[in-house]
Amino acid sequence: MKDILSKLNKAFENRVRLAIMSLLMVNESLDFNHLKEVLDLTDGNLASHAAKLEAEDFLEIRKEFVGKKPHTTYRATKAGKKAFQEHLDALEQLLKG
Repeated sequence: MKDILSKLNKAFENRVRLAIMSLLMVNESLDFNHLKEVLDLTDGNLASHAAKLEAEDFLEIRKEFVGKKPHTTYRATKAGKKAFQEHLDALEQLLKG
């Protein structure tokens, strides 16, 4: 049991970060407004959780301008996808007992 618990990643313990990664596992990338709307988050809340995932190298944040408006997109990195899958596998092992 201790071995399984050690495989759970603290970066994904928060429901917002868990949701961000879940969405990015099944989508190549998503933009800021889409994630904000789907997850019902404030600008600051989404930005701070995304920054934490980026600091772990689990998320790539791309900022650019479309016309004169800023456009931010998010993509799970290879390391992020691997870490998230390992987290899900550990959860599954816990559920199986």
